[in-house]
Amino acid sequence: MPTKQKPKTIIVSNRLPVRIIKEDGKLAFTPSEGGLATGLGSIYKQGENIWLGWPGAVLNTKAEESQTKKELSEQNMAPVFLTDEDIELYYEGFSNETLWPNFHYFNQFSEFKHEYWEAYKKVNQKFADQIIKNANPKDTIWIHDYQLLLLPALVRKERPDISIGFFLHIPFPSYESFRLLPWRRELLLGMLGADFLGFHTYDDTRHFLSSVSRLAGVGNEHGHINYNNRQIVADALPMGIDYDKYAQTAAEPETLEREVRYRTSIGEGKLILCIDRLDYSKGIPQRLKAFEKLLERYPEYKGKVSMLMVVVPSRDQVGKYKELKEEIDLLVGRINGRYSQLSWTPIHYFYRSFPLHALSAFYRMAHVCLVSPMRDGMNLVCKEFIASKLDKKGVLVLSEMAGASKELSDALLINPNNREQMVEAIREALEMDEKEQIQRMKVMQSTLKRYNIYNWVDLFMNRLSVVKTEQKALTTKRLDEQSEIALKTSYKEAKKPLIFLDYDGTLQGFYGDPQDAKPDEDLYSIINGLTKFKNSHVVIISGRDKDTLANWFNLSKVDLIGEHGVWLRGKGEDWHTITTLTDVWKADIRKVLEGYVARTPGSFVEEKDYSLVWHYRKVETGLGELRTRELTSHLKYLASNQNLQVLEGDMVVEIKSTEINKGRAARNWMKRYEDADFIMAIGDDWTDEDTFKAMPPKAYTIKVGSTNSSAKFSVTNFEEVRGLLKRMVS
Repeated sequence: MPTKQKPKTIIVSNRLPVRIIKEDGKLAFTPSEGGLATGLGSIYKQGENIWLGWPGAVLNTKAEESQTKKELSEQNMAPVFLTDEDIELYYEGFSNETLWPNFHYFNQFSEFKHEYWEAYKKVNQKFADQIIKNANPKDTIWIHDYQLLLLPALVRKERPDISIGFFLHIPFPSYESFRLLPWRRELLLGMLGADFLGFHTYDDTRHFLSSVSRLAGVGNEHGHINYNNRQIVADALPMGIDYDKYAQTAAEPETLEREVRYRTSIGEGKLILCIDRLDYSKGIPQRLKAFEKLLERYPEYKGKVSMLMVVVPSRDQVGKYKELKEEIDLLVGRINGRYSQLSWTPIHYFYRSFPLHALSAFYRMAHVCLVSPMRDGMNLVCKEFIASKLDKKGVLVLSEMAGASKELSDALLINPNNREQMVEAIREALEMDEKEQIQRMKVMQSTLKRYNIYNWVDLFMNRLSVVKTEQKALTTKRLDEQSEIALKTSYKEAKKPLIFLDYDGTLQGFYGDPQDAKPDEDLYSIINGLTKFKNSHVVIISGRDKDTLANWFNLSKVDLIGEHGVWLRGKGEDWHTITTLTDVWKADIRKVLEGYVARTPGSFVEEKDYSLVWHYRKVETGLGELRTRELTSHLKYLASNQNLQVLEGDMVVEIKSTEINKGRAARNWMKRYEDADFIMAIGDDWTDEDTFKAMPPKAYTIKVGSTNSSAKFSVTNFEEVRGLLKRMVS
């Protein structure tokens, strides 16, 4: 008997937490010490779990690939092998020359090259293929960062029910920036393959939701997105650090020994510490100019305050980065040349990386940590500085453009574009008394201890699990092949079938002009097929006005229910209503709706006998939704004492009497045909929920689209409805 496979977690990122070094024709494997690798170690090193990604070297032979697979499998890793061309076009190209500048608001640097995009698609597919090879249906996939935005949808296509999480480690730009990308819609739909999407800040989440709504045409409510019959959640989960690791390193003998050595070399003056990777988003030139201004304005700091600046090399052979490096070198040279003394150097500049104990010694020595990026997803340097301050003395000056600023409000927050503010913040930090330093540091350390990297990992995985559980709880069962066979058998055996069909979104798609959604020959053929037997009864139950329905279905043998249940007409009968209705309320409500039309270009009012409808399908995305919130709130206030109800449909808001709904009308029809031995109802929006609830237990109820419904089954769109109806009568 085969053993049951236990569900596993697959971590996916562009790079594996390992470095491959080729020495004398042999491969050496060194683990990475990054924050993400540390946090995710609690997941990928357990059981059958895997971390999947590029191993960091281009391998040229099958023997090297085979060795790498073997070595990595022992560390719970699986490689995705990339070529030199992949690295050049997908990673250096699309990821770093198209997405990176756009997401950091440096659009003047973005390169929109078709060959970059093709390579990006190709490599994302390589990752997807590797995941599919390793993944079982009950596994959990956690995908990381901007290099793999298409990956969630590619995996979803092959594994529709698998659990997929995605986390973006850089900022998500505003709609105005993101819309500049030629492939913006494809990127968004790629991300929407995930069940849960995590971002560092609420702003990033809000920007993403705005872009999804305005560029992909997919709405959301409170971070919940309904797309392709799945409820997707987007939320802010700021990433932490391994707090204890940095605090412990700061107390280790090697760190203390280095601190003494470095302090002896530098002298006893106050230190302003800056640590960055070489990148134009880090604001390094602006920071140097602010420091120069500080020395110019406050000459008393000469000989007493130095800047210790570490810049970690990155892509310095790429034009823009090479220019940035040259600018930094010139600024440092100019400032040191202008202000240096025999016993004092204003800027100690290191263009290199340092081991952890050296960085920890720098954190201990620094009186001020200056973190001033022009834009940053999170920035962990400031958090590492705080964790390393065992004596709680020291001040953090932090750019409000870094994600960390949302958590560390006790830092001195600055706008990196405001040089005057930066100069004064540095001065305030240098002059701050120890009591205030300790007070601020205590608050920030408490926050970072609580929201550390392990908490972040647990929180993400728990949220993904909850989202998946809620999906299953909300999800109406798909009308699968087995269920359809049972439905068709029941229908064919019935002597008196009764079928309720909504119109818009169920039998026909949506159009900018509602009158364009008239039935086509294919639909008439389906209706005729359903009504050709003497005792078959088909009821079109729609929000449409009675005249439109009569005009469209005058020659069809169908019963009609219009305006959500106001008007009823059996075959060969005249129109009538269930109850006595009044429309005296319409004059006042019409004025309100016309006021909204006047200030919302593209909207219009449709008047029915006993209801009014405000349409906004042609209104600019975003504005329509905003006006809908305003109008709905306004109408509900007006309707509260008038026995009226406000309904929100697909790009419409309708107001009508509370005595009317599709469910009441459907019950009336079931009394009329109480001997029906097969009952089915199909509809697409929440007005059809009343119909579903009115159906007897044995009825077949089918929801079109979003699967949060009282219906027993669901299908994706009106094309699937038509296909089902054709197969029923074939």
